Amino acid sequence: MDNEIQLISDGTGLAVIGKSTDVERFLASEGLSSQDLGLHRLQTVFKTGAVGAQAASEIAANSGRWIKLTEQSAQAVKKYGLMDGKQAGVKHAMIGQPGDIKQWLQVAQGPGTVLANPALLAGAAGIMAQVAMEQAMDEIRDYLATIDEKVDDVLRAQKDAVLAEMVGVGLVIDEAMTVRAHVGRVSDVTWSKVQNSSHTIATTQAYALRQLDALAEKLEKKSRIGELAETAAKAESAVNDWVAVLARCFQLQDGIAVLELDRVLDATPEDLDQHRLGLKVARQERLDLIAGSTERLMQRMNAAAHRANAKVLLNPTTAPGVVRSTEHVALTMDQFHALLGIEAGRDSLEARKWVDAAVEVRDKAKDKALETGADGVDAVKRLGSETRERAGAVKGKLFTTIAERAPRRHSQKDEPA
Repeated sequence: MDNEIQLISDGTGLAVIGKSTDVERFLASEGLSSQDLGLHRLQTVFKTGAVGAQAASEIAANSGRWIKLTEQSAQAVKKYGLMDGKQAGVKHAMIGQPGDIKQWLQVAQGPGTVLANPALLAGAAGIMAQVAMEQAMDEIRDYLATIDEKVDDVLRAQKDAVLAEMVGVGLVIDEAMTVRAHVGRVSDVTWSKVQNSSHTIATTQAYALRQLDALAEKLEKKSRIGELAETAAKAESAVNDWVAVLARCFQLQDGIAVLELDRVLDATPEDLDQHRLGLKVARQERLDLIAGSTERLMQRMNAAAHRANAKVLLNPTTAPGVVRSTEHVALTMDQFHALLGIEAGRDSLEARKWVDAAVEVRDKAKDKALETGADGVDAVKRLGSETRERAGAVKGKLFTTIAERAPRRHSQKDEPA
């Protein structure tokens, strides 16, 4: 079919592969922005043999673009009904444009000639994973550039040897990514410089997470509002630093993963898909670990803010500060979670005003007084009735006692002295 293109999705991005003009027309018709997929690197998958030569020729004749899956681009995936492939988590479809540029129709036969070979489809999924991680690295770089303290400054300010070593590791990985961009692959020399960096990054990440956990524990132990406000203010400042360190760690871990996939693609392309899946699982585990620590801290911050709000009458100046610190930390965490793709959300908590608290106490007092008054009226009625009953009983007993004692008094008077 003329003007045919292939769509591939791995749940993170969408690849559009076909003749350059067809790909561009499709993207324009859907209003999607994209970046180069680097499809030419798949030519290394098939280096020899007639089949390999034919596949390499097909790759050379086609172009590939990558789109990050957003709400808009996800609609394209849904619209064209991509089919599950043999590669885990990968969907694909072959579509064609018979006439109108805005009416791309799905081809019922499924995958076409561009990436009909399973190995090539696995290779495409591998380079899609690389592009997605590179995109994430760029977003983290932009994020770090917007915060007040640059992460390297934070790391250099620490006396801990592990954090100091992290600066050097970051420089080495950044250099390796730069060389890769110019050469188009990862050589033995480049790989030898970075292959032992993972341990340092993992150690630094663990250290930063421990610092967040320590902040959470300190908040939980404080009961006096003054101490709580001071601890919350310190947490507000420290969280910015440690979140920046975690972001840098995640960025460098993605960088190593990109370099790893290049090495596997060169050395053992048949292992590329399994390696891609392994890296995907490891990346999600890192996200879960970070999310667990940051969520624990936010739970402690929220609990501290609620305690402060409850005691604002007695602490009108310090209690609102706890809430403000909590909101600042929450904003930092929300941005950080969005950056890494961690789903998290919370309701904003406003500092309770002293006047509002006083009015609430007054209203509660009024309600209590009315309730007490009503109960008092009933009590008076009950008391009056009970008193009358008791009075009658007492009166009866009194008359009985007088009647019983009167004869004794008379008999005592009649007795001689």
